[in-house]
Amino acid sequence: MRAEEALRQSQKMEAVGQLTGGLAHDFNNLLAGISGSLELIQTRIGQGRLGEVDRYVDAAQGAARRAAALTHRLLAFSRRQTLDPRPTDVNHLVAGMEELIRRTVGPAIAIATDGPTDLWTVLVDPPQLENALLNLCLNARDAMPEGGRIAIEASNHRLDDAAAREHDLPPGEYLCLRVTDTGGGMTPAVIARAFDPFFTTKPLGQGTGLGLSMIYGFTKQSGGQVRITSEVGRGTAVALYLPRHHGTSEAQAAHATPADAPRAEQGETVLIVDDEPTVRMLVAEVLEDLGYTAIEAADGAAGLRVLQSGARIDLLVTDVGLPGGMNGRQMADAGRGWRPDLKVLFITGYAENAALGTGRLAPGTAVLTKPFAVEALATRIREMLAQ
Repeated sequence: MRAEEALRQSQKMEAVGQLTGGLAHDFNNLLAGISGSLELIQTRIGQGRLGEVDRYVDAAQGAARRAAALTHRLLAFSRRQTLDPRPTDVNHLVAGMEELIRRTVGPAIAIATDGPTDLWTVLVDPPQLENALLNLCLNARDAMPEGGRIAIEASNHRLDDAAAREHDLPPGEYLCLRVTDTGGGMTPAVIARAFDPFFTTKPLGQGTGLGLSMIYGFTKQSGGQVRITSEVGRGTAVALYLPRHHGTSEAQAAHATPADAPRAEQGETVLIVDDEPTVRMLVAEVLEDLGYTAIEAADGAAGLRVLQSGARIDLLVTDVGLPGGMNGRQMADAGRGWRPDLKVLFITGYAENAALGTGRLAPGTAVLTKPFAVEALATRIREMLAQ
């Protein structure tokens, strides 16, 4: 037993080493792109060569976006990302993704989709499911360098006790979203490691090895399971099993463009609570550009004092993780004791379920994950205050 425990500990440390080593490698590359671009911007400004600045700004922003995608995948793998689950029509979601997938995989690969008209609804975070589907299709494309066929199928399944044990799920009703390719397939050894972070069979520099681990983490966090079936030379199928949601899906709301969104009405005020001064400054700048009045607080206790005062507050924008013993969720819940109709936008880079309760968001509440684009912040604030 001691020998087995020592082996398990050794394997655990090897996995941690692989994870941290891969993460450090990828982030060093991204930081080099960001810091190098900023240094060149400073140099070119000093030289008066402003015409070259845009190129370095684009390079830094591109590296920052890739870094954000990497951290989101890591949070998905750890099952500690903040999800915004909504009743979702998977047929509608797949149909909306089909054109993007066709353009992404290229003309050498045929795409076929299939789903019954009576497909069940699931309770998931739609953008995360779209991301998972796109990742599966990209993996399928890479497995078929000479071209082939990708089938995207959705179906209803009732798992009895035996089937549930086989799928490592509780018995019940599940929707299955399956992506099948006609590529080279996987060996059993590759399948066994497919969900490991940073494990990839692609050449160096052609993949982080976080795609499948992200999908696994998101699906498990959503109460489901992922299964891979494959045969060398015969292709691969990856199936996502998601619990059925009894109810209708949300109507797909049309997203207004920033130009269409209303500006602040007279006196509209937003409370910003974040312990990071740079974030408070950024949010305040966006609000002032839109014509809102901004009030700032550095922790939950200070924010709650403002909410308990007689000041006009139309929206609370708060980080989830705050110092001082009161997190953003607790502050918002306490504030609603004085302001029952308070609208709350959580901005967070990391949030366990303990911080967001069950992970289900109350009406009048939304989440924006750090790092976010300034335009995305402005649009979300406009949408919430216009409701």
